[in-house]
Amino acid sequence: MFHKNYKKMKKVVTYTLAIFFVTLVLNSFTTLPKDSITNIKTSSESEILANYLENHGRFKSITENTLINADEVKKNFKNLKYHIIDIRSESWFEYGHIKNAHNVKAQDLLNYFETKITPSNFDKIVVICYSGQSASYYTSLLRIAGYNNVFSMKWGMSSWRVDFAENSWLKNIKNTFASKLETKENAILENKSYSSLETEKTDAKPILRTKLLKAFATPYREHIIKSADVFATPNNYYIISYTNYDNYKNGHITGAKEYNPGNSFQLSTDLKTLPTNKKIAIYCETGQNAAKMVAYLSLLGYDTGNIAYGGNSFMNKVLKEKKWNAFSKKEIHMFPVIE
Repeated sequence: MFHKNYKKMKKVVTYTLAIFFVTLVLNSFTTLPKDSITNIKTSSESEILANYLENHGRFKSITENTLINADEVKKNFKNLKYHIIDIRSESWFEYGHIKNAHNVKAQDLLNYFETKITPSNFDKIVVICYSGQSASYYTSLLRIAGYNNVFSMKWGMSSWRVDFAENSWLKNIKNTFASKLETKENAILENKSYSSLETEKTDAKPILRTKLLKAFATPYREHIIKSADVFATPNNYYIISYTNYDNYKNGHITGAKEYNPGNSFQLSTDLKTLPTNKKIAIYCETGQNAAKMVAYLSLLGYDTGNIAYGGNSFMNKVLKEKKWNAFSKKEIHMFPVIE
């Protein structure tokens, strides 16, 4: 009899303890702060992708100097280890292009690398456009895809011959807003959260593939922002001065925050400080380094644009005085083209 009562009591105690512990666990979730509950969730797609790109050297690859000068291209256009890709329109290519250059549409670049050439056969693959900005953008995408031997020609075809420059850089360098710059240091946002992607993938590689295909299918012009628009309505943008601190403190667009090239936009630094509900406008001196970061951040899901022609579009004279990557006729060569 005692044995039966003992077994019965043991069941009751076990059942009571089970209820107690279940209640305790449930209460712990309901009493947690909302932020803590959020952190229990798995990583976002953008965080997964950023982590992959950092750990596999893809982010570092685009922060390196990926610009090469026109004179280097000229010296090597017969070099079989150099492969030149011109992404300008067919009509401009026919008007004049570098000897041995291959005319490839920007949206076809990834397919071209995967099916038309063997990228590893070349020491350098040079992407060329009108001004160097869209070429820098696509160079960044290709490096993120794993092609570390891709470079873009500084200033684009504008540095090759004056008639190309007249259609691009020479008509876009201005000093219009040099008097409207501020020197106040603007604090970046406190840590918030990462952007959200909706590829419905859970692993980094398929997420990256999905985003790359979309990026190449999207024209670069959709990422262009005019400096006049930013100066007119600065509050409509989260403005980033992607320059070194000396350049920044000398004068920047009202409200701009300084994000230092090479150190910014990483998981361990300030990626979470970027807004997920506002257009991000990035600029550097030339628009070429900024274009690389536009490519990267857009892949991560941020609404990002490049201020066209960078600081040269609103403070060219200042850049000339400081010798900070200002475009002038001194940058233009008179190299031959195939017509």
